[in-house]
Amino acid sequence: MTYEALMAETVNLRGHNDDLINAHFARPLGKGPYPGVVLLHHMPGWDEAQKEMTYRFAAHGYLALMPNMHFREGLGSAKENSESIKAKGGMPDDRTMGDLQGGIGWLRELPTHNGKIGVIGYCAGGRQAYLAACTLSGIDAAVDCYGGNVIAPPDALSPRQPVAPITLTKDMSCPLLGLFGADDKRPSPQDIAAIEAELKKHNKTYAIHTYENCGHAFFHIDRPAYRVHAAEDGWKRVFDWFEKYLGA
Repeated sequence: MTYEALMAETVNLRGHNDDLINAHFARPLGKGPYPGVVLLHHMPGWDEAQKEMTYRFAAHGYLALMPNMHFREGLGSAKENSESIKAKGGMPDDRTMGDLQGGIGWLRELPTHNGKIGVIGYCAGGRQAYLAACTLSGIDAAVDCYGGNVIAPPDALSPRQPVAPITLTKDMSCPLLGLFGADDKRPSPQDIAAIEAELKKHNKTYAIHTYENCGHAFFHIDRPAYRVHAAEDGWKRVFDWFEKYLGA
């Protein structure tokens, strides 16, 4: 019989500007070495259902870290922190990338790490995963789950989010998997087609899959948008992608 066990806990790490932030960390109870994955949570925040995703990665043999990107809001709940972020105009890209880079560095120092890092993001986190694949070092594979505003018109840019990630595609340094819903509005099917065209134009290694009868947030089990057929197939594609580029 195969023995299976994992551990999950809250940890602290140094993020943007050396700020001390918290993160949820799950890992297999074994010697490894294991690949590392940083999960970027959705705009509704560092909530229970999002943190539970780290357990699934750990059960599949990954060191799974989800930094609390809304930590600095310091309010009482994920919802309150998220509303505060929205009122301020969204997450600042420089801070988000700094926190993500801190998470990557934290994983790399673990004695059970195999040296490979993946990044996966959902909703706003999907946009951030795309941006990270184009701007950060040390990422071996990325997954964008229905990231909105990868494509953004000039009037949608702001000091907090000054660049549309699609314009940086030429600098993408790792393979990218994109998972989308055909009924989504942001990103729309037209956005998805434009993203694929840009990836193809710059000869990037990528795979894109769009699910019929799905809108936004089909991975999220605590929301009406959850679609079991898409989520289960999506998980399989994610694990196949990471096994290919990170090892198992």
